[in-house]
Amino acid sequence: MSLSVITTPVTNLETLATEFFERSVGQWNSKRRYYTLKNGETQEVVSDLTIEFLESGHPTLLDLAEVHGLDQSLVCGIQFAWESNYISPSRKQSTGSTAFGIRGDVLYRDRGFATPKPVVATYKMRDNNTMQLHTEYNGSTFDEELKLVGDNYRTRQTIISRAGQEIMICQYLETRA
Repeated sequence: MSLSVITTPVTNLETLATEFFERSVGQWNSKRRYYTLKNGETQEVVSDLTIEFLESGHPTLLDLAEVHGLDQSLVCGIQFAWESNYISPSRKQSTGSTAFGIRGDVLYRDRGFATPKPVVATYKMRDNNTMQLHTEYNGSTFDEELKLVGDNYRTRQTIISRAGQEIMICQYLETRA
């Protein structure tokens, strides 16, 4: 069996991404592990996530476009909020939110995974249920795949690299609450 990447015109890509975001809306419980490859350390985290769909023209998307210096509006986006509890080896809590917006094959964010500064990613839709992201900043590369599994599950996997060397793998299982 072979898998293929959907190669589509930009407007269809935006439509597929919009539908993916709309299907991601809701409350989710996320269980994830961060594997540090150099020392073998594993960090476990449990989070409650809230995902809200943002239509074109939403004030958050207008602000996001302005932060990125865009003269065009974003097609759509999501507001993503989290409350996280780090389980092991450290015990700490984290809360926050981030906004995403799309135009063409670019995903604009108001902050990155490892930076509070705005970042951009390129994205592809492997199929109707799978979005792939590629982001680079501060000398690191983030390759991520988000997959909707039925109506109540999402998986995510992120591989973080620096100087061409993989340094961390992050795996997530998210269940709709």
